[in-house]
Amino acid sequence: MRVLLDTNVLLWWMTGSDRLEPVWVQVISDPRNSIMVSAISAAEISIKTSIGKLPPPPEPLGDAIPNAGFQGLPFTIAHGEVLASLPWHHKDPFDRMIIAQGIVENCPILTADPVFGQYGIQVIG
Repeated sequence: MRVLLDTNVLLWWMTGSDRLEPVWVQVISDPRNSIMVSAISAAEISIKTSIGKLPPPPEPLGDAIPNAGFQGLPFTIAHGEVLASLPWHHKDPFDRMIIAQGIVENCPILTADPVFGQYGIQVIG
């Protein structure tokens, strides 16, 4: 199964947080699953780190993502086009872009954000 990590789940995984749900650990740890990390998560972490809203990640994302066995997911024009059709349940632009990727890629998203489910996508969380 292909799954997409929301930024919060990615950060919690990288830091070994106790906020990780057991189901996320199970999905991420299953070698049969393909775990994707959005380029949008990298942008979100970089921006929020630079303005002091997040501490720097423990390892540079360019190293952490492949070291964890995850795959990077670029943000494409097709992902961007879906944004125009999304209702405004969610106001956060980073989350809206990750939701658009989940829709286009037709894959579930691991997230703690309950609003994601309002977009009709499968949410694991």
